Amino acid sequence: MHSSSMPRVRHPAPLAHTLSPLAAAVLLLACGTALAQGTPADTSAPKALGEVTIKATPQGDSYTPTATSTATKGSAPLRDVPQAVNVVPAQLLRDQGARSMEDALRNVPGVAMSHGDGQRDQVVIRGFTAIADQFVDGVRDDALYFRDLADIERIEVLKGPAAVLYGRGSSGGLINRITKKPQFGETSGEASVGVGSFDYRRATADLNVGISDTAAFRLNAAVEDSDSYRDQQFVKRHNFAPSLALKLAAQTDLLLQYTHARDKRLTDFGIPALNGRPVNVAAGTYYGSSNAAQDDTTTSAMQSFTATLNHRFNDDWSVRNVTRLYDYTLDRYDTLPGGTTNPVDMTVGRTRSFILRDEKGFFNQTDVTWRNQLGGFKQEWLMGVELGQQKKRSESVSGGADRVSILNPSAAAPVIPAANYNADSAIPSHTTQDTAALYWQNQITLAPQWKALIGARYDVYGQETRYDRKLATLSRTDKKFSPRAGLVWQPSDTVSYYVSYSKSFQPSAEAFALAANNTAAEPEITQNKEIGVKLDLLGGKLSVTGALFNLERTNIKNTDPANRSRQINVGTQRTNGFELTASGRLPGRWDVSAGYAYLDGRTTKSLATIRSSQLPVVAVPALGKVPSLTPRNSASVWVMKDLGQGLRLGGGVSHVGERFTSLTNLVTLPAYTTFDAALQFALGEWDLDVNVKNLTNRKHYVSAHGSNDNLILPGSPRAVQVTLRTHF
Repeated sequence: MHSSSMPRVRHPAPLAHTLSPLAAAVLLLACGTALAQGTPADTSAPKALGEVTIKATPQGDSYTPTATSTATKGSAPLRDVPQAVNVVPAQLLRDQGARSMEDALRNVPGVAMSHGDGQRDQVVIRGFTAIADQFVDGVRDDALYFRDLADIERIEVLKGPAAVLYGRGSSGGLINRITKKPQFGETSGEASVGVGSFDYRRATADLNVGISDTAAFRLNAAVEDSDSYRDQQFVKRHNFAPSLALKLAAQTDLLLQYTHARDKRLTDFGIPALNGRPVNVAAGTYYGSSNAAQDDTTTSAMQSFTATLNHRFNDDWSVRNVTRLYDYTLDRYDTLPGGTTNPVDMTVGRTRSFILRDEKGFFNQTDVTWRNQLGGFKQEWLMGVELGQQKKRSESVSGGADRVSILNPSAAAPVIPAANYNADSAIPSHTTQDTAALYWQNQITLAPQWKALIGARYDVYGQETRYDRKLATLSRTDKKFSPRAGLVWQPSDTVSYYVSYSKSFQPSAEAFALAANNTAAEPEITQNKEIGVKLDLLGGKLSVTGALFNLERTNIKNTDPANRSRQINVGTQRTNGFELTASGRLPGRWDVSAGYAYLDGRTTKSLATIRSSQLPVVAVPALGKVPSLTPRNSASVWVMKDLGQGLRLGGGVSHVGERFTSLTNLVTLPAYTTFDAALQFALGEWDLDVNVKNLTNRKHYVSAHGSNDNLILPGSPRAVQVTLRTHF
């Protein structure tokens, strides 16, 4: 790729050693101690692990969500939360044969997909990118990688700003993965093998061991080795997640969790556009290197260790402390068709680059809960402090370029010029992000029919970026106050009306390194105003929700027309929208999950211009444009019918309206509707699941980059997936 005189580019390396020994030693020591001291499993009813244990959803359970831990950091019923929350349960993930976060989040209205540079999970929520708004069990997980679902109990999506509990980010919402936890008093397990179209191959295992009345161990593991409908694409990944629950005393629980995940795949940036639409080529057409397995791969490695301690002093006072340490590496090499498209000679420009990331950090949260009857009102106070630090190293080199036929793109990767390795843009950066925050929240029962939620947070968020050579160190510190308030009216046991207001902030380069042009820019500010209704129908078996909202982000950074070397806070983007969901069980043993979203997004204030990607290149004003990857209408319906005798049959339909690939609004992704089908058969301890995706073999485009008019990802043709599962 480059001459011997250039700096040596590292090859994908093993996981960093700093966290692995610590995590493994602590967890294995705890497991060994518990096993050595354990007694035969108690065959009585399972005992819960307080607030940190989530009971697995058994086969055939309804899709009805009842409570959320994301919205309030407690176990508040969804009907008491004055904000839209969407829950994707384990049973729905299984029924649909979901294999990725992308598959799971298609069930959530108002969420659109971005292909995330072919290296990470990335979505757009209510018209705003959520690149850094990923959490696991309520703790930030913003490393840029593909997450596995093997150890996930459910996924919760909190819509709108959530800075009071979670800090920076979350304009459109955040995604919180709730992991599977050990269960006391039971020993059980599950194993599965899946095969399917395009050489899909995957195996999983879930083992729970009730060691004693005071100890339980759980292991979730998965391995996958698959190809794809995309030419040259492959996925080789594994996920290993052991956890240990200990009851240290009658009122004290400790949960230890370790996760080791590795993912290697082709770095796939998709296809270009031509004349305002995706170029009409086969869905598998690849525009990267003709030897992609050597030239265009992404390898990510993620490991984390989490310790959660719960102590209940009495019925009124309790404390929870969670510490999460993580270590992440990324080696990405790519050849992407992100250059200009020439409709005359039918070529597209390609560029060659690589990026190497190393990241490690910790977060510590301490939450004190106080339940009382102050002033005659039932109240539940949450008072917390969060401390965290993230250290991120990044090195990237780009600049190799060529042009290839837009209809027949097969060609070797272009070579990066030697001079580019010494350019300023190639100097490795080292960024430190420090978080210190105080927050409080109060859930108040004003009257039997009236409830209120108020809260606030004060963040001190510091960033510093230094470079290996030449460039000056950059730094800034932001101090921000974030409020939240909501009111709930429940005229009956089945109806809840709510109104809410929330606010959050988005600092410069929160997911990346500071740059000379944005260091002086103030954080962008998001405000959400929302009204909604939540209905519990059919005796609580069916949940229906509706939300009407106005979401506005101000202080958006634009290039200063008077000084192109800096950015100023002058932009505004808003989304007005409506979301409707229904989930649960209908009479006749029908399970249903449905959602609809109407999003009206606009850039209402901006000085920015965006460069088009089709020749002749023009500068397009951002003012008045629709946000990228934000369809006006989208909807999904999924149903399963229990036919008895171990047989379940169902399927779903998904519709996504037209979307723009970028803020230029020059390239449109066509609307599409796809159909899926599912069949499940259970016999004793064995289950057989068959999923057919894109039943009608509809040609469609599922995502794009979001900031480039090329880089469009075609959807999969018809695919069959078969999973054999056993329980023990």
